[in-house]
Amino acid sequence: MALDRDAVAKVAKLCRLEIEEEELAPMAEELSHILSWIEQLQEVDVSSHMPMSSVVEMELKKRADVVTENNRAGDIVGNAPESLKEYFVVPKVVE
Repeated sequence: MALDRDAVAKVAKLCRLEIEEEELAPMAEELSHILSWIEQLQEVDVSSHMPMSSVVEMELKKRADVVTENNRAGDIVGNAPESLKEYFVVPKVVE
């Protein structure tokens, strides 16, 4: 898949990136090379392989899911600078 200057400019605008006019052509070429490499990777048949999250085989430690202590919300928010009932009070960040 080849990208041209206009496509790169549109993507940059959508991503709110400021790219200079002289950088558009080299960026388009570089992104086109990356996309062609991805197209090559898609041709590889991996249907016989299981997906993995790590290159090293690991088994996670497991423990029983049991309730040890409950009704401790008051103790937890007791350390907070400000709380309301059993909730943390934080400053408003959205205007």
